[in-house]
Amino acid sequence: MELWPWLTAALLLLLLLAQLSRSARFYAKIGLYCAFCFTTAALAAVVCLLRHGGRTVENMSIISWFVRSFKYAYGLRFEVKGRETLDEDRPCVIISNHQSILDMMGLMEVLPDRCVQIAKRELLFLGPVGLIMYLGGVLFINRQRSQTAMSVITDVGERMVREKLKVWIYPEGTRNDNGDLLPFKKGAFYLAIQAQVPIIPVVYSSFSSFYSCKTKLFTSGTIQVEVLDAIPTRGLTVADVPKLLDTCHQAMRTRFFHISKIPPKNGAPSGPAAQENGAPSGPATQENGAPSGPDAQEAQ
Repeated sequence: MELWPWLTAALLLLLLLAQLSRSARFYAKIGLYCAFCFTTAALAAVVCLLRHGGRTVENMSIISWFVRSFKYAYGLRFEVKGRETLDEDRPCVIISNHQSILDMMGLMEVLPDRCVQIAKRELLFLGPVGLIMYLGGVLFINRQRSQTAMSVITDVGERMVREKLKVWIYPEGTRNDNGDLLPFKKGAFYLAIQAQVPIIPVVYSSFSSFYSCKTKLFTSGTIQVEVLDAIPTRGLTVADVPKLLDTCHQAMRTRFFHISKIPPKNGAPSGPAAQENGAPSGPATQENGAPSGPDAQEAQ
């Protein structure tokens, strides 16, 4: 049985519905975005295997090239400030705010060379998407097994110094479109201190002017991206994690409101204070200073 006629009919139906309903337009665009992701992942996997023969961080440049084309289909534009900080040849931990499934486009827009991400293990099983993440050197953490997650974080710290890798982490731990930053989890900060490498915050402006799950809005728009100055960790110990976390959170939150052109939410807690008000947090450290419990699982 031929599959293409059914796929064509489904696409035409989506386009018809998109003309009739704002919600239909939203879901049609999300559906097409997911289709782009799976199709592009399959194509990129073939190119990566032909070019490098297997799993390597060098494949990320190929993946990035494919994903950067998505913005043209959706009428999105990225205005980046401070990109040169990311391009410096040194290991570091990069942290950024996490708003929606569209963040992948923003990440690939500024992704520096020799940069890998830490992701939840479940993503490995998303067919071609999981395959291309594996080929790109993404480091997977099993959130259900804290000892395994802790071991990955420890290994990453040693490897990033040895191989001069950059590691990209979303410290909020989940997608968040509430118009503010969630409290940060501690894993990224333990990692940076363990490896004695700087932290580079990257802030993306709010998507709310063109994308919202709540109101089913998905139009074209411009995203401001600002790379902040690197924050050194040389000489810091695990005792400095709360202060380092708070410094990064405050700096990113301030820039987020500024470039998003929205007023700060009065009374919204940040940094350690926010964690004390209910954000999950595991035991601080083990004897070797690595994060344990949920803190080791904070990457996605």
